[in-house]
Amino acid sequence: MRTKTSVIGVLLTLCALPLFAGDSANFLNLGFSDTGRYFMFAQYGIRESTSFPYADLFVVDVPTNKFVSGGVKHGEYQDPAEPGYSGEGAVFRLYRHNLPLVERYRIDHLDTGRILYLLIDGEKPKELLEFRDFITGVQYRIRLVQHRFGSGKTVRASFHINLTVTSKSGVRTFVVGLPNYERKGVKEYRIRQIILSPDAKSLVFVIEKGEADQAGADIRYMVETVRIF
Repeated sequence: MRTKTSVIGVLLTLCALPLFAGDSANFLNLGFSDTGRYFMFAQYGIRESTSFPYADLFVVDVPTNKFVSGGVKHGEYQDPAEPGYSGEGAVFRLYRHNLPLVERYRIDHLDTGRILYLLIDGEKPKELLEFRDFITGVQYRIRLVQHRFGSGKTVRASFHINLTVTSKSGVRTFVVGLPNYERKGVKEYRIRQIILSPDAKSLVFVIEKGEADQAGADIRYMVETVRIF
């Protein structure tokens, strides 16, 4: 059965606003496959140094939390952006050139899952999130653990998520992400969204990365996925 995403969720997804000076990307949920195994998303924006629009497409194998083969695509286009333009046209152009990828993994752009958590712009992010999904009755306890090393050009940071899922079938715990993997140039991480897959068996954590640059911080996105049932 297809899960409907609320209109407000779609609008907020499309309109992620910059938190710092610098080049801030926008996140776009492009949906799951018909089986819920694969998830597709994009990020796009305007390169601050050139005013050129760019976009990235990603397809993730949800149970393994890895990109599928050939599942990372990038495009940057030498068409300077006009004032007020967010660069979304770069997504459409890159998408058009990668239709075989969409078809191969049977991505349904209307099956975007259901947002369980959304960090509102201006709201202070929390390291610990605890809430209940009143539709399924499942309770979640989520702790973001992150570590920063170095500073300036040598800054790097690692993170992982400690997840506890409590349901009628019992309590399950997960470590999501790579605790010891240090990403160069990253200063901090934030959980921007938590999405429940259409089959209600998996979670997608949308992670906002604050990357160091001369202007302050570039904002980029990644996801971590986990099969919980």
